[in-house]
Order: sequence, then structure tokens, then C-alpha cells
Amino acid sequence: MRRWAGLAVVATALLAAPSVSGTFPAAAEPDEQAKLRKLTQEAAALQKEYRGEIISLDDAKRAAQKASSRVKKLKVDLLAARRQVAAFAQTSYMTGGTDASRFFSLTADPGSLATLTYLGTARTERLKSVQDLIAKQKKAAATAAAEIDKLQAHIKELKARRGEIEQLLKKFGFQTPDAGTGLTQRMITVRNAIMAQFPMPFGVGCLRPGDPGEHGKGRACDFMMSSGGRMPDPVAKARGDALAQWCIQHASEYGIMYIIWQQRYYDMRTRAGWRMMSDRGGITANHYDHVHVSVL
Repeated sequence: MRRWAGLAVVATALLAAPSVSGTFPAAAEPDEQAKLRKLTQEAAALQKEYRGEIISLDDAKRAAQKASSRVKKLKVDLLAARRQVAAFAQTSYMTGGTDASRFFSLTADPGSLATLTYLGTARTERLKSVQDLIAKQKKAAATAAAEIDKLQAHIKELKARRGEIEQLLKKFGFQTPDAGTGLTQRMITVRNAIMAQFPMPFGVGCLRPGDPGEHGKGRACDFMMSSGGRMPDPVAKARGDALAQWCIQHASEYGIMYIIWQQRYYDMRTRAGWRMMSDRGGITANHYDHVHVSVL
């Protein structure tokens, strides 16, 4: 009986000791998750209020969610690793290979785990994996917290410019798509003005029924600079550069909201200039082959 009691102590210590399972206080991760959920809701409300996608906000939200998901995965991996270590302890004790009290005392200090060579190489590696996972989880949690803070700061920054942006939206008013083209009159005007200035040998795509973004609302067009998902040649690249610059220069005249070109975006509402967009994967997704133009 005493032997089984000692085994229970060892297994319990491995599964519950702060040194092995320890990463952060129990409430820390739920608090961060609640904060991220709240900020995600605020971001959605802000984009609705500012009449369209805010790419910088989407990128910040995506980075925070990705970092948070990594923390969750590492937490699952750590739990599995700890269970494996506990199983080794049980097996070793039952076969008489480990003194339970010695094992328990050493696991109180993660730094001493490397000294448990009597468990054998395989078992020591398992213990080392727990230490590695603890370090990775701590680092991932710190990264997630930093990304969430960045998202919060960006939302605060955008809210601070609410008055200015409200004036911009008031100036251009709100338009609904017409029944014929599915585009707003403002988008039609911008499209026609661009096509009058620049040749479009690869076509223009605007309305995309069912799209949750600006294309589905009739407020965006893609001006293609190549076809088949290929990178544009130097001539077409120069045309795209010129078209993007034209949009920036005439934004206040036509009510252009933002443009995307060559994995960069320029939002007239934030006035932050050109900014890099996070990698969406692929030439077309990153807007290397077309200039995306959205209007208010």
C-alpha cells in the first residue's frame, strides 16, 4: 500500500507542481482571451462605423489571434508531455527503478531535471521536452499579450480620429449600389475616370456577389496589371504605380477610401501613408497583379 501511495504522490507532483505545469497564474490566460474578444468586437464596430475595412486593424487583429492560438496549442502539447512524464514515473517506480521520494524532491526544481540520468536517456529527454514547452509557452504568451496590446493601441488611435473621419464620411455621404451594375455611383465614377486615364489590357473586376468586403457592397474594383496570377512586367508595374499615385492625389475629389497594390495599402482615413500588408499568401492575394480601389 505504501508503494502505491508513493506512486500517487509522484504522479500528482508531476501533473500539478508549479515548476512543471507552471506558466502563468490561472486567471492570466482567460483574462487575455476575454480582452481579445472584446477588442475584436470593438474592431468590427469601428470598421462598420468608418464605412469599410481597415486593413491595419485587420492585420493587428489577425496577428493577435494567431499568437493567441499558438498559446492554446502549446498548452495542449504541454499537458500531453506532462502526462507522459508521469507515466514514466509510474512505470519506473513499479519496476523498482526509481525511489519515489527522490524523484519527487528533484521535480520541485526544473533545473535539476537534467540530473535524473538514472531514468535513462529516453526519460530524461521527455523531462527536457517539458522544460522546452514551458519556455515556449511563456514566450508565446508574452508575444500574444504584446500583439493584443498593439491591437488595443491601434483601436484607441483610430477612435481618437473619430471626429475627423466623421467629417470625411459626412462630406461624401452614403451610397447604395444601383440595381443595374451592383456598384455605387461613386465607384462607377472612379472606375470610369481611371479607365479614361490608363489602358486596361487585362481587364477590371468590380462586383463580387456574396463577398463580405467592399466588392460585395459594390464599392471596390480591381484593376488588373497581369493575367493568370503572374507578376506584372516592368511596363505594367509602372502603370500600376501610376494608377495608385493617381488615386492618392484624387482621393479627396472622388471619395476614394483606400487602395492596395504590391502588398501595401494606403488608407485615406488614417493618413498613415503607405504601409505593408501582412502576407495573405500568393501573388493575387497580396495584390501584386492588380490595384484594388475602394470608395467611401
